[in-house]
Amino acid sequence: MDVVKLKEWVGKTTESQDEVTAFPVKALAATLDYDDPAPVRGDAIAPLWHWLYFLPLHRQSEIGSDGHASRGGFLPPVPLPRRMWAGGRLWFHQPLRIGDAASKVSRILDVSAKSGRSGSLAFVTVEHKYYGGNGLAVTEEHDIVYRESASPNAPAPEPVPAPTGEEWVHEVATDPVLLFRFSALTFNGHRIHYDKQYVTAVEHYPDLIVHGPLQAMLMLELVRKNLPDAVVKSFSFRGVRPTFVPQRIFVCGKRSEDGKTVELWIRHEDGALAMSATAELN
Repeated sequence: MDVVKLKEWVGKTTESQDEVTAFPVKALAATLDYDDPAPVRGDAIAPLWHWLYFLPLHRQSEIGSDGHASRGGFLPPVPLPRRMWAGGRLWFHQPLRIGDAASKVSRILDVSAKSGRSGSLAFVTVEHKYYGGNGLAVTEEHDIVYRESASPNAPAPEPVPAPTGEEWVHEVATDPVLLFRFSALTFNGHRIHYDKQYVTAVEHYPDLIVHGPLQAMLMLELVRKNLPDAVVKSFSFRGVRPTFVPQRIFVCGKRSEDGKTVELWIRHEDGALAMSATAELN
């Protein structure tokens, strides 16, 4: 892997426009089993729900064997077959609102590589800036990890125990329909989320993989549902262990003593940590 060549993508930018419409918000609320009132023009969308917009519209002929767009273009052509959303950091300056004519500017911040227990790894960090009717709304840094093909007989990494002592917990049953609906809402063609034959036979995972962004949303939704008047200033999250269908997950949260931050995590049924996050409140 020629990291020097891949680093030529650092600084590359792209820009897109979209309208913040009501339908994706209503559809995600239904997917999360909410009974929310229908949004109307001027309503603020919830933090992280901007992921429902600015969706990549690659032509079918541009899609690779894994369901993603073929390598190259805006993202560097990392020559490793498996890629996942590893985590991210977000700063919420003001909400995007239904009816906004919005824009998004993306830039490659960094490309790096290292060797881990599972072989070669590559990391790409992308910055996204989202602008609404009143200017900059969200700044996001998105971490993508690329991995080598897995051996069918490779041992699973040792689990990290999840924290205990949560203040709130929300249990979620994962199933193929939930994953399919979220993939459809985010126009995500990655086959690891809906094609069991592919994910087990080609990428050698035990079952369909629950989206990292869906799990991140579930954590921040825990804050929104339990602290409805709180304003989220920033949010950072990191994937620790994949979540596979049909695992039940426990979305947990606990406020700090001063009430300014919320520690969040997702616990598997066996007590292992799947994802951790921190939300900073205004």
